[in-house]
Amino acid sequence: MVNRRAIIIVLDSVGIGETPDSYLYGDEGSYTLQNTALAVGGLELPNLQKLGLGNIAAIEGVPPAASPAASYGKMQEKSRGKDTTTGHWEMMGIVLERAFPTYPEGFPDEVIKEFETLIGRKTLGNIVASGTVIIEKLGREHMETGYPIVYTSADSVFQIAAHEEIIPLQTLYEMCQKARQMLQGEHGVGRVIARPFIGKPGNFTRTANRHDFSLQPDKNILDYIIAADQEVIGIGKIKDIFAGRGVTESYPTESNQDGVNKLLKVLQKDFTGLIFVNLVDFDQLYGHRNDPPGYARALQEFDIRLPEIMARLNSKDMLIITADHGCDPTTPSTDHSREYVPLLIYGESLCNGSNLGLRESFADIGITVADYLQVSVNGVNGQSVYSL
Repeated sequence: MVNRRAIIIVLDSVGIGETPDSYLYGDEGSYTLQNTALAVGGLELPNLQKLGLGNIAAIEGVPPAASPAASYGKMQEKSRGKDTTTGHWEMMGIVLERAFPTYPEGFPDEVIKEFETLIGRKTLGNIVASGTVIIEKLGREHMETGYPIVYTSADSVFQIAAHEEIIPLQTLYEMCQKARQMLQGEHGVGRVIARPFIGKPGNFTRTANRHDFSLQPDKNILDYIIAADQEVIGIGKIKDIFAGRGVTESYPTESNQDGVNKLLKVLQKDFTGLIFVNLVDFDQLYGHRNDPPGYARALQEFDIRLPEIMARLNSKDMLIITADHGCDPTTPSTDHSREYVPLLIYGESLCNGSNLGLRESFADIGITVADYLQVSVNGVNGQSVYSL
């Protein structure tokens, strides 16, 4: 007997055009996929093209497929915000009426002073900054003083950067845990993020030992899947995003390629349930660094691996490819962008090629997965597209 499995692959930040409310976020004109394609003279994504990516919206080099191999559409985020946590939570049925707090002027003095008291040392920074820029700016002083670097971005994040030889990883993680316990209620940021780095002044490099500490989410689709005695396997930062809740197995990753390799191994397992994958390189390495060629290359590298993934699917698997927000590498901003995200759903046993249109919430993914896995849910946001 072949078990039913759903596989969600989140191409982190691969947005597909500004939403009607993008002006509220300063993101008019953002279109991650198309602007990246135009910047490099067109994308070569033959496998995503066959699934129907070009049928969703105009993308230079990715024309519409005459007979798409997958069902296709796009989704608009209903929650307030445009960050990773908000996007992933909404996929699993949590719609936020109020966005996580952000700090465009840095954190209030009382927050920093309380954090310094908790960790027993001073801090550096407390500004909005790019992670690579701030370690170049303050890395030498950090190494001389042992003070961690605190910074934020346009997203709801409290980030702590530290050199692994100055502040050991375990100590950095403990600092983050203290910050997470402190940052609740009014200052309940979406994520506290450990940002370790190595190297010498003028040549610092961030490592793969990043760790995210999220707020605890409300009950969601992941909980219902587990309650039905099925598995939820997270690959990448899924476990971190959901603060460890609703995940039965977790496989952290060092890169997109590592994520695909781990997905291929998990697909060899015999189980019923969900594989939830986040591939972060698009966002972390290229979107935030305004690197269109790198972004395009990462897309093409994923596209090359897609046939391997599809070859491992069984006859009862449902594959969903989507994103959690945008991060247009061609705009002056280095922040996330409020965009529609693509939706591709493929399965050997499904009626493929359907136009799913514009979905009003990312939550349609979670409810569709629950429907497909025959998991009963109550009062969860979203509208299933399984019948389509």
